[in-house]
Amino acid sequence: MPVSPKPLWLEWIVILLIRLMIVVTRLMPLGWARALGRAVGAGLYHFNGRMRRVAIRNLELAYPEWTPNRRRVTARQSVQSTGELMAEMGRMWTQPWVQTTALLEVDGLGCVTEPLASGQGVIVLGPHLGNWELLGMHLATLGNLVALYEPIPLKKLDELVHRCRQCTGGKLVPTTPRGIAELVRSVRAGGITGILPDQVPNDGNAGLNAPFFGVECFTAALASNLIRKSGAAPVMGTVLRTEKGFRAVYRPAEPGVQSDDTFEALSAINLGVEKLIAGNERQYQWQYKRFRCRPKGLVDYYDWSIMPLQDEAGLKR
Repeated sequence: MPVSPKPLWLEWIVILLIRLMIVVTRLMPLGWARALGRAVGAGLYHFNGRMRRVAIRNLELAYPEWTPNRRRVTARQSVQSTGELMAEMGRMWTQPWVQTTALLEVDGLGCVTEPLASGQGVIVLGPHLGNWELLGMHLATLGNLVALYEPIPLKKLDELVHRCRQCTGGKLVPTTPRGIAELVRSVRAGGITGILPDQVPNDGNAGLNAPFFGVECFTAALASNLIRKSGAAPVMGTVLRTEKGFRAVYRPAEPGVQSDDTFEALSAINLGVEKLIAGNERQYQWQYKRFRCRPKGLVDYYDWSIMPLQDEAGLKR
């Protein structure tokens, strides 16, 4: 069934609010912008019951040994972290890149630059951790970047985000067979790309159920397929939030990522994501339904009538 187009008035309201946020936050010191983002995130956590429940359920699955209070605190911090990301982009998307680099420490850069220097392409697997938008911007400064882009339903917002994501260079291509083919050609020629490995595809044939924090959940095979087809060097990457700025972290991917066995490769990718999250749990986007399984109906961790939250008593309805 075709999706109805969004009303034009709604599109303009959304784009005006986002533009206002960009203008306001770009004029603020980074610390103030982050404080505003945290306040917005705290409001979302309090008033958006669905978002709150999903975040807590994910933390129940990933950290069953934690106390309910620790999971609730981390869930709130996670939503606040997403608010910080939104507030940070007003500055990152509009200021000269040289000003951003002054705020950015880089750890493990050789994982990316050494393969590129030898003519080998690089595929960076960057989960929804920290400021993943800034990760893509940084990658575009390191080599010839071609990355996949899923259009946003609101046309004006899509145009804004599309333009901003290319502000440091690189090229965005659609998530179509033609776009994927262009990405593979670029990486084979020694280019670079970034993939979100923790995004759950709608297509039930586009991945396998593989363990993530010990829980079987549907994991996209796109990254492992691209690594095999292109011969690229696989790297795990993220940009974490620090007190005064950001820290980009690059690490070699787990050895199994390059396996011809898809289940082994996807398990290795998920393990790499787990290792990036370790110690940075509050900066991960737990409010996303990461633990979905395929086929639908196999198990549904987000059906509250069948699987009530263990931490239900601590939630405001």
